Amino acid sequence: MATIKDVAKEAGVSVATVSRVINKSPKASQSSIDSVSAAMKKLGYRPNAAARALVSQSTNTIGVVVSDVSDPFFGTLIKSVDQVAREAGKHILIGNGYHNADDERHALELLINSRCEAIILHAKGLSDEELINYAKEVKGLVIINRFIPQIESRCISLDNERGAYLATLHLIKSGHRNIACIASSQDIEDTHQRIKGYRTALEDHGILLSKNYIEAGAPSSDGGELAMTNLLSKSLDITAVVTYNDYMAAGAIQALENNAISVPKDISVIGFDDGLIARFVHPHLTTVRYPIAMMAERAARLALLLSRGEAIEDDPIVFTPTLVQRKSVFAR
Repeated sequence: MATIKDVAKEAGVSVATVSRVINKSPKASQSSIDSVSAAMKKLGYRPNAAARALVSQSTNTIGVVVSDVSDPFFGTLIKSVDQVAREAGKHILIGNGYHNADDERHALELLINSRCEAIILHAKGLSDEELINYAKEVKGLVIINRFIPQIESRCISLDNERGAYLATLHLIKSGHRNIACIASSQDIEDTHQRIKGYRTALEDHGILLSKNYIEAGAPSSDGGELAMTNLLSKSLDITAVVTYNDYMAAGAIQALENNAISVPKDISVIGFDDGLIARFVHPHLTTVRYPIAMMAERAARLALLLSRGEAIEDDPIVFTPTLVQRKSVFAR
């Protein structure tokens, strides 16, 4: 792997000049910028966080990357991080990643270059390998809602499979056997884990259903409404539906209402997350609670410990979802 010295030798400049170019110093001449940039590209050199952003110098700033700050789920995450930051006398900077590798990388690089001493990262687009490399560079980096074995002590995750299993099991115990699944169309681990939990619960109770009982859509109310409409179009015998999140559940309820199907008497619906919307849809939504506030607080405290070089536990931190019963499930 190329070093900063290799880049300096290739570009025919000093190490100090390479450092000035990396850190975008106004003292770096255009010719130096051109020669150093060409050398880095040729050697495949990627400056580490210390060289690129002087991360070791405290800025009293905590960085947060989420999918979309306008989503209330991520608003809850950010609020918890901000509370920890305020306790520590720090402020936060926020970036949106939109579950896209390029956007996540850009947001993370901006936070690193802003010299954030601790970063809480929610990333679904970046590969495990790239996240592992970032973790090597940024000592205060913690990844939330994702588990990577090689850096497991810096991951805060949820047992998504368990959550979907609980939701499906609750419907089975309520007398349902013809249970459909409305999944997210996003190709991320949350989607696959929740479908697996749904299928495992059915298998454990001897229920065999065709793939037609699973319909995917965008993880929004519109996506849920469309997925439910597609399920109804298949003329399946459905008495209950497990959904990817509360928004999709709300959309599914709307589709059922549009088709004069009563919830929960005709078809029961169960969500996932226990966001604010779960308390305001009608009927009030039975759902799986995603303890994102607790997870975000834990992530922020862990990131600060890491940024100070303090010892942490080596075990992964995996939170367990719980069932919240309201009015959208009918016992048959």
